[in-house]
Amino acid sequence: MPVIALISAVVAVTAEQLVQWRYGAAGLLGLLLVTVGIHANRPGISSAGAVLLALLVARPAL
Repeated sequence: MPVIALISAVVAVTAEQLVQWRYGAAGLLGLLLVTVGIHANRPGISSAGAVLLALLVARPAL
């Protein structure tokens, strides 16, 4: 069980660093909103984070 928790933590930190490197502070804020919304069971907060991330990803296409 500790191995699964360690792998999960490594994946989470890697994803966070990748988002911050690629999309900057706004990407980190979006990822934070999604995470907090999921943990607090607040769909509005996680939806706002998901919309922010979607806008950052789709920005080059607009």
